[in-house]
Order: sequence, then C-alpha cells, then structure tokens
Amino acid sequence: MTTAQEQREEKMIQEAFEKLKEGYMSSNHRGKIELITRAFNFAKAAHRGVRRRSGEPYIMHPLAVARICSEEIGLGSTTICAALLHDVVEDTEYNRNDIANIFGEKIANIVEGVTKVESGIFADKGSSQAETFKKILLTMSDDIRVILVKIADRLHNMRTLASMPQRKQMKIVGETLFIYAPLADRLGLNRIKTELENLSFRYEHPEEYKMVNDKLHESKMERDDAIRDFTPAICQALDAMGVTYTLKARVKSPFSIWQKMVRKKVPFEEVFDILAVRIIFTPKDRKQEIAECYAIYAALTQIYTPHPTRFRDWLAVPKANGYQALHNTFMSKQGEWIEVQIRSDRMDDIAEQGFAAHWKYKDQGAGYDENELDSWVNSIKQILDDPQPDTLDLLDTIKLNLFVSEINVFSPKGDIVTLPQGASVLDFAFAIHSFVGSHCLSAKVNHHLVPLSYRLQSGDQVQIITGNENNIIPEWLGYVTTAKAKGKISAFLRRIDREKQREGEQIVADFLRSHDYDPNTSHINKLYAFHHFTRPDELYLSVGKGKIVLGDADLNMLKGKKTKVRSKGWRRYVPFIKPKVNETIRMEGSIQDFAKALNRSQTLLLDENSLPKCVVCSHCRPIPGDEVFGYINQKEELEIHRRDCEHALKFKTSFGQNIVAVDWDMHRKMTFDSYIYIEGRDAKGVLQNISNVLITFQSLDLKGIEIRAKDGIFQGELCIGVYDAQDVQNVCAHLQQIEQVTRAVRKD
Repeated sequence: MTTAQEQREEKMIQEAFEKLKEGYMSSNHRGKIELITRAFNFAKAAHRGVRRRSGEPYIMHPLAVARICSEEIGLGSTTICAALLHDVVEDTEYNRNDIANIFGEKIANIVEGVTKVESGIFADKGSSQAETFKKILLTMSDDIRVILVKIADRLHNMRTLASMPQRKQMKIVGETLFIYAPLADRLGLNRIKTELENLSFRYEHPEEYKMVNDKLHESKMERDDAIRDFTPAICQALDAMGVTYTLKARVKSPFSIWQKMVRKKVPFEEVFDILAVRIIFTPKDRKQEIAECYAIYAALTQIYTPHPTRFRDWLAVPKANGYQALHNTFMSKQGEWIEVQIRSDRMDDIAEQGFAAHWKYKDQGAGYDENELDSWVNSIKQILDDPQPDTLDLLDTIKLNLFVSEINVFSPKGDIVTLPQGASVLDFAFAIHSFVGSHCLSAKVNHHLVPLSYRLQSGDQVQIITGNENNIIPEWLGYVTTAKAKGKISAFLRRIDREKQREGEQIVADFLRSHDYDPNTSHINKLYAFHHFTRPDELYLSVGKGKIVLGDADLNMLKGKKTKVRSKGWRRYVPFIKPKVNETIRMEGSIQDFAKALNRSQTLLLDENSLPKCVVCSHCRPIPGDEVFGYINQKEELEIHRRDCEHALKFKTSFGQNIVAVDWDMHRKMTFDSYIYIEGRDAKGVLQNISNVLITFQSLDLKGIEIRAKDGIFQGELCIGVYDAQDVQNVCAHLQQIEQVTRAVRKD
C-alpha cells in the first residue's frame, strides 16, 4: 500500500472519530471524552492492518457501531467505549482481562457479552448464532447495554451487506428478521427496527423492494395533496387551543407495506394505511400530558369523523416496549381514510429511541414506570433459569413470547396483567404465580366457567380456581404460549420423565440380572435397538412409564432366536413400506451424493439436470421465477425453498452454515403444479368464462378445478401445470378480466 493511500485512510479514520466525538459532545452525556479517545486508540492499534470484506480498514466498523450507540440510541461513554472495543477480544490477541485492566469491569463485561461464540463449537448441536443469542441474553440480564451494542453492530453490518456473498447475505438477513429486528422493536428502537426490516427486505426480495419503492415514488404527489388538504383544519384547531406542536407526515415502511400485501394478498393500491399524520406536542405541564393527548383527540373528532373500530389507546397502559400514543383513522373531506397519531415529545423520543430515552425524562414526573424494562429482563431470566435442552427451542420460546402483539386482562381485584396475543387462561395462571399455574383446576372468564385452553381477549377478567395438588399434565403444553408457562410445565414433565427413566433403568437392570445377563452396554444396546429406539434413555423411559414390558421376546432376542418385537411404543402404529430397491434407494443415494459434492460458497443453477436431485419444499412449492434458496437438511439432501417460506427464517437463523445460494436456469422443459385461488360473483356462464380463459393457454395443463357457490358468491381453486411464475401471473391477470371474477391469486 502506498504512502498516499495510507495517508488517505488515516485521514478517513480520524474524520470518522471526530464525528463520533462531535455527536457525543452534543449529547446529554458529555464529560468522558478522554476515556473514549483511549478506547479508540486501543481499538485502532489492535485492528491495525486488518480490513473488512469491503476493503476499508477494520476500525471503521467499530467507529460506526459506536456512532450508532451514541447518536441513534442515545447511550453514554461506557457503551461507546464497549462499542469501539467490541471485536477486540474476538479478533485480536487481547483478552477480557486486558480490557478490564485498562478500561474497567463494566466495559469489559459488555465487550464479553457482545463477543461472538467461536465458530464451530456448536456446529454439531445446531446454530452457533442461536448459542450467541443465548449468551447475549444471559449477559443482558446483568446489563441491557450488551444487547444494544449487539443491535448497533448488526445495523452497521446490514448497512454494509452488499460486500458479502449471496449465501452469507441470506444467513445474515434471516438472523436479522428472526432475532435482531424483533429485539429492537421490543426495546422500543422503532427507527432501527424499521431500517433493519427494510434492509433485510432489500436483500431478501430485491424485485419486490424495488416495486414497492417505485410505487411509493409514483404516489408521492397524491400523498402530498392529501396532507395539504387534510392538515389545515387540524392546525387551526390546535392553534386555537394554544398547543405547541409539530405535524409530521409518516409513510408506512416498504417492508410493512409488502408484508400487508403478502398477508392480505392485495396489490399496492389496496393497502389503505400507507399514509399517517403524526401530531407531536410539547405539554404545558408534563404531569398533564396524557390529559392533553385526549383533549387533542377530542378536538379532532369535531373536525373529521373517526373510524369506529380503529381507535388505539396506549396511554393508560403503554405497550411493553414503553410506546405511548393515541391512534385512530379519520375520514378526510376527500373521502380517504387517514391515520392520525397523537403523542407528546417525550412519547415520540421513546418511540424512536426506546428505553434509553426514558433516562431524559425519569426525573420530570412523567409517570413512566421504570420497572417496565426490569420486568422484561426478568421475564428473560425466568426462561433462562430453566433453559430448554435445545438452544433452538429456547430461541423459539423467547421469540414467541417477547416479540408478539399483546393483550391486557384483569385479575378479580382489577390488576392488569399483560400477556402475548393468543395466551390462554393457563398462561394467566402461571403469570400470576408458578404455584397458581401448577395447581390450577379450572378458570372463570367474565364470571363464566371456561376450559384451561380458553384463549383470552383484551379486557377479559380472569379468576383461577386452584386445588391442593400439582395438576400438571403433558396436554397443558398445547394450551400455553408464554415462556414462563411452557418453561414451568416442561421442567415439571422433564423431572417426572427423569424419575420414570431412573425407574425404567432399574427395571431393565433387574430384568437382565434375573435371567443371568449382565446389564452391560452390549445387552442394553441390543434391547433398545430391538424396540426401535435410538438411545438407551428412550428405552428406560418407555419401560418406566409401562409402555414396554420386557418378556420372552426380549429373552429370545438376547439368545439369538429370531423373533418380532411386541413394542407398545408409537412405532407400532407406523407402517413400514419396503422401497423398490432399484428405484428409491438408488435415488436417495444420488440426492445425498449430489448435496455432499456441492460447493457451498458458489451459486447453484437449478436446471433440468440438477433440480431432480433436490427436494422441493411441499409447503411453499417454489417454481422457476420465485426467489429461492437451498438448505442442506439433516439427511444431507438439498431442499429448495422460496425465500418467504414459513420455514425459511428458522433455517437461515438456526442453520446458516447449511444455506446454499441457488438460482433458476430452466428452459421451459419442465412443468410445475401451481394452485390459483379464485373468487367472485356467482352468475350464469361464469364457469364457461373461466374455461374460455384457460383454453387460451394451450401450453399449460389444467390438472384440477374445484368451484363452490353459496349466497351469490363463488370460491374455487385451480391446479395448473406451469413452466414458471410468470405463467401464473398471466393466468391470474386474464382471469381477473372476467366480469364476475373479483380475485384470482396464486395460492401458497
């Protein structure tokens, strides 16, 4: 590298550090610039000579992460130093003790929490990323700043994702959507959450991302006109009230728009809540800001008609991430529904910066409950106190409970309990106390007796009736959704299983000794294999539970006599179908050999030769033209999935090392079954009109058709053999031109 290039890079690094200092000095945390400078110099020296995949000096990454922590999350010097040093322990010869000796225990603890798990350690157990996440959560229980630095680290990695190969892009995007975006949302980092989702959308579905952005650009003038017509009357009312306020037009994010399009199967033009107006006011009295919110809302109802079912009140009971606001949709004078969000400047800061913003207001009498964050962290601790045997199960449990919509229900005394949407009365019981949950007999909701599986709605009042004994049964796992309930039930059942397993082990040993056989590994292995188990503990558990009774058949097997197992296990219900030797077995071998021989760092082209050696997902049914990826499963087979497959996120997050980049290279020689959902007004000749459309596509095969009509409406499904996704779009477009057809879309 030339001296001139070194000088340019040194200048670039120093300019980046000066911007970091400027941002810090303009914040509320001013005072420890010397500590930040020392951390920067240390990290710069430690990473000297190392470059990122993009080619820039590595130190630019910690600098960028530190700026995100400082400017976009609002954190102070301790976190900024930890961000500057977050990769030092992992990537250099320095260790945690070095960091602690130079910068103190707090910074060292955060750096240790953020440091990634070494690659390969957990490869045989699943996902190192899942183990990393578990480690972060464990450390986060002591210091929430760990997860904030990790989110900042992920945000910068996403901003620079273009330099990564496609296979790694898919893995990183999967992790981001599955873990980091929901975590950012749960911590109230709305702006960061939105950017993580949009960046993921950009790399995961580039064509759809471009389409949505193009549509947003094309419709900008219409939205500007709507705002110009809608806001003057609001401004006039607020001015008359003497309110100090700012009006902002908020446009729904591309990712959110696309999600709604996919979920409701509607085009961009039919997503009606793209535009919203945000009223951000400065309260005259901080203690009266909630009352002022309601007053502003009341004034709006005198101008425009509110939607009867879209009112959302997060003032008295904020969202779990601290979000507070009033939302409703109002009918404009031009006949359009426009959402209005009302929140104070404090609420707006919290909505954008999350819990970090609470520090600015905690001494101003705003009425915020500082225990909310502690409550969330404690809920994680409860999960980690009794971790699942599989870290991937743990990941699912945490995601299920911490990142979903919430409901508020009431105890008999009127206390509010916040639960995930879809929670049952049994979840409520465990939320009250583990003893209440485990001893639950029945429940009343709104004074009516309901089953324990009853799903609660916001506003329900719940009374739990308990008994004197522990009533937990395996079926309860199917009733509950919360991490606490699942964890406590699973822990109890595992404890019972361990006891039964020990009983079974003793029974097996006694059986062998009573017939003059030593209970050694050789004899145990023969027994569990004889009963079609893969491990001894499975045999012990079945024997302990009485599902298997050892007898003459087992003795005959041990003596070498041919006999059939009389297993009482579940396998006796599964029929064994003998494969055709020259067909199935040979094909399985070729599929596995094909997957093993793949170069995972290169993009595989799916053509007429390679596709038959892959397993095509039966859930998402990908066809040429769909955005797809490959996943090597535990059977060493290459599965092909659509990128929006319901299994995709988990595969990319949990088994990122098994992802293979694939692309289509078909030549219209193979057809694929595709299903089209169709609905419309029932009328004479509608079936004939549908048939006429299908006849025009002579190169496509109609595999099946089912139409049902009731009360003047028909619904149906077509199965057509097509060459690619464009064929499906063409058929749907022609079907929708039929007068009676209101909808024709590809069915997932």
